[in-house]
Amino acid sequence: MKIISLREQPEYSQQAIRYIQDKWASEESMALYDDCIQSSLTSTSPLPQWYIGIEHSKIVGCVGLITNDFISRMDLWPWLCALFVEESESNKGIGKLLIEFVIKDANKLGYKQLYLCTDHIGYYEKYNFTYIGDGYHPWGEQSRIYKFE
Repeated sequence: MKIISLREQPEYSQQAIRYIQDKWASEESMALYDDCIQSSLTSTSPLPQWYIGIEHSKIVGCVGLITNDFISRMDLWPWLCALFVEESESNKGIGKLLIEFVIKDANKLGYKQLYLCTDHIGYYEKYNFTYIGDGYHPWGEQSRIYKFE
């Protein structure tokens, strides 16, 4: 599998936007993902960054590196977000490869910590993320917050 940074290879951006919207967006948030990803392609800011995993010319997963994942802990950044792997591709290590790629990219950008929020228990711990507490989303839900250092 090949991991592509959309900032480095923007020719994949339209395909990636449709994919990420399909996996993560609601009707109300379609424009949010489109604008965020489009704007990231030419931004002078190091964040956000978006990535896709491609195998045999097909997107099989995605992940992002952002400043905040719609969570109350605005004092923490950057955030690994929008990790998704096609169910047909599960148990092939694609999620691990995407996570490791984001960790390396975050380090290259000068970030020594990485955070994520999720309701999953047991998955991210396998990749040395540690649960540090809970945070709250604007829509009222609560999520577990993990830190990688």
